[in-house]
Amino acid sequence: MGELRVKDLLSAVGYDLRLEIISGEAGLDRVITVPYVQKPGLALTGYTKFLVKNRIQVFGKTEIQFLNELPKERQREIMCEIFKREVACCIVTRGQEIPESMIRESELAKTPVLRTELLTPHFIQNVTRLLEAKFAQRTLIHGVLLDVFGVGILILGRAGIGKSESALDLILRGHRLVADDAVILTRGPSGAIHGQAPKQTKHYLEIRGLGVIDIKQLFGVSATRDRKKVQLVVRMEDWDEKREYDRTGFDEAYEELLGEKLPLLVLPVRPGRYLTPIIEVAARNYLLKRDGHFAAAELEKKIHEVMKQKELLDEEELDVSEEEVE
Repeated sequence: MGELRVKDLLSAVGYDLRLEIISGEAGLDRVITVPYVQKPGLALTGYTKFLVKNRIQVFGKTEIQFLNELPKERQREIMCEIFKREVACCIVTRGQEIPESMIRESELAKTPVLRTELLTPHFIQNVTRLLEAKFAQRTLIHGVLLDVFGVGILILGRAGIGKSESALDLILRGHRLVADDAVILTRGPSGAIHGQAPKQTKHYLEIRGLGVIDIKQLFGVSATRDRKKVQLVVRMEDWDEKREYDRTGFDEAYEELLGEKLPLLVLPVRPGRYLTPIIEVAARNYLLKRDGHFAAAELEKKIHEVMKQKELLDEEELDVSEEEVE
């Protein structure tokens, strides 16, 4: 999780913020600690209780117009109260003219006021991407990440167990590689975990006996993608004759990554076992479960119905037998 200061917003590349500093330059080193922006709302009426310290405040068209309609002295009082809450900075959108009271009070409070020509929704969307990237938890994990039928599948297992070989087979069947060997995982404020490859190994796949191959060059851009949300974990492990593996799907397992629990499928590996179609079916099954279709639960329900019908038939036969005896 990286540190972010107000001055970093001015130099951020790739997020299209288009910011310029208007006043309060002395506070450009203020640290931003909240990964979401805030609009002042009721704070413009004097109710500043819910303004969060070190959080970005965004002033759109409505906020600036409301402020301009207030008497000059009232404007000054409100901005003074807002800056007392130690907000990180105030950003005015749409290239609007900034009230003199905001500029003057920001200089006194040493709180930066910035301006962007972007519309409010566009700016909030772009700056939120930056905040999520900066505040995301990160880790590097050994595995392979693929996009299989739109499902982000992270394949884990010991070195040499066949992760990359299975990945190559999946690519040949039309699926997409995200990362091989080293996968950078990030957890954003929403809790979603995304994976990508380090720049040095992006689009490369290592196959023992064949070497390193460039998937993008061999199969085209449609065979790779830069980033993918991790939705399912497949763990390959050596077949253990003494272990009882799940054969029904009733017992759901989970893998914890960066504090989040993700569905886990354990695949025992032994010579001659073809795992690629199993991984494809796992992706399809995940999509069905997401839509509320749980095959194991449906089978259990059908079995209970058959057993119940059999019990009723047995009771009827018993009643008939008793009547015949009488």
